[in-house]
Amino acid sequence: MTQVYERVALIGLGLIAGSMALAMRRAGLAGEIVGTARSPETRAIAAELGLCDRIVATNAEAVEGADLVVLCVPVGVMGAVAIEIAPHLAPGCTVSDVGSVKGAVIAAVGPHLPAGVHFVPAHPLAGTEHSGPRSGFAELFDNRWCLLVPIEGSDDAAVARLGRLWRGIGANVDVMEADHHDLVLAVTSHTPHLIAYTMVGVADDLRRVTDSEVIKYSAAGFRDFTRIAASDPTMWRDVFLTNKDATLEILGRFTEELFALQRAIRKGDGQHLFEYFTRTRAIRRSIIEAGQDTDAPDFGRNPKKI
Repeated sequence: MTQVYERVALIGLGLIAGSMALAMRRAGLAGEIVGTARSPETRAIAAELGLCDRIVATNAEAVEGADLVVLCVPVGVMGAVAIEIAPHLAPGCTVSDVGSVKGAVIAAVGPHLPAGVHFVPAHPLAGTEHSGPRSGFAELFDNRWCLLVPIEGSDDAAVARLGRLWRGIGANVDVMEADHHDLVLAVTSHTPHLIAYTMVGVADDLRRVTDSEVIKYSAAGFRDFTRIAASDPTMWRDVFLTNKDATLEILGRFTEELFALQRAIRKGDGQHLFEYFTRTRAIRRSIIEAGQDTDAPDFGRNPKKI
């Protein structure tokens, strides 16, 4: 793989940025990788791990001379970061992000970037429930999708160049419009996370009654809810506040489906339940066939470690 950017600046050094740095180094995609984070502790850990070629103390110093700047911070602070770095961006550089919401990020970041700087929002559909610089690994994006969400008037060459970087990192790349992205992610990510948080919260209430039996006897279904609900609370708070409309729309649809299932259970309508579960089971098979998960028993877990 050939070098795509001479200098890449990563603002924020958590799971995604750390994995990006390792994957870029694995494929030789960047001449130099510069990183920074708000917390001195995070910067120290990133330096200890050698995630970047240089770790600097400020966002302004990080973006100096970079031809790609990637905002790897919670979506709620991206606007403030854009204001901070705008005077220090090199003419002709590309600014991108890894946020799970696109409409709000475009509105918060775009107006603050100077003319001659290319803004190409992006969203890698990859992650784990872990966060922080120690969580990163180069293979995180392999065979996952990265969605590019160009704004109106985007430079085609800048979009194509960023696409080459993400393909070199290991991802599949697609282009999507911002509103559609936010609706799709409300279905595939945001609402499932909210449901997981809710289910774990309900179980916590129940645990107070059953004296820890919910925790002690957790079966695979509840255990997977707790894995999802372990995700970074700051990130998910910002996701729901910035993708409010799409999430509420999908939650409304979810509530309608839930009421229909309640009615079927109450009436003993086994046919409705069977047909519904058969249809939804086929979606799981499609995800496996698309290479986005494995059909290994118990999701590939080693039962000896459970």
